[in-house]
Amino acid sequence: MFSLNVPLPPAIGDFAADLHPKLSGFDRVRDRHTLVCKRLGVEAVPDRVDGNGSSSGRDGGAPSPPKPDALAALREDLRPLLSGTGPFDAAATEVDVFDAPASGSRPVVYLAVESDALVRLHHRLCAAYDAIEGIEGDDFVPHVTLARGGNPDPGVVADLVNREFEPIRWRVHAMEVYDPEFREVAATIEL
Repeated sequence: MFSLNVPLPPAIGDFAADLHPKLSGFDRVRDRHTLVCKRLGVEAVPDRVDGNGSSSGRDGGAPSPPKPDALAALREDLRPLLSGTGPFDAAATEVDVFDAPASGSRPVVYLAVESDALVRLHHRLCAAYDAIEGIEGDDFVPHVTLARGGNPDPGVVADLVNREFEPIRWRVHAMEVYDPEFREVAATIEL
C-alpha cells in the first residue's frame, strides 16, 4: 500500500523531538512523521496495468501489478487528480488524542492539522479511490501521529493535550507518494 502524503516542515520534527521525553509511557513513539492525505493500495491501480507492466485491462480476480508498475500507474493517475490543486496552507494547531481509534492500539496522541484545501483534496481522491471505512471520507481527521498504545499515565496524556504552542504553519507545494515498506518517498508530484 502507498499513501499520498503532505510534506512536513522541519518545525514539525523539532516539535515532536521536544515532546519525545514526555512520550515514554507509549508502546510506539514515531520517529518519522507523516501527514496522510489518502491511502492508495496497489489493488487501486487503474485496470490499464497488467502483471507485466504493459497497458491492458485486468481481470477482477487477477493479482495486483508489481509494485514498480503500480507506482508508475498511480503517478500517472494522480497527476490529473492533483492538477486542479494549487499550493495550499496547512497548520498544526494542537495536540489531541484518539481515545478509541478505528484500528490499532490506543490511545493515539497526535498533532491536529487544519487545512480546508487538504480536506477538499482528500474528498476528491476518495471519489476516485474508495475511502477506507472509519478513517477516510467523512471520518478523515488530518493529523500527524506522535505516539500510540501502551499504558501512559492519564496525567501524561492530559498534559500533552493541554500543551499550548504557537501553531506551525506552512505552505504545501507538492504531494508525496510514500512507500511504507521502504519508509521512503517513492514519488513527488508538484502542485
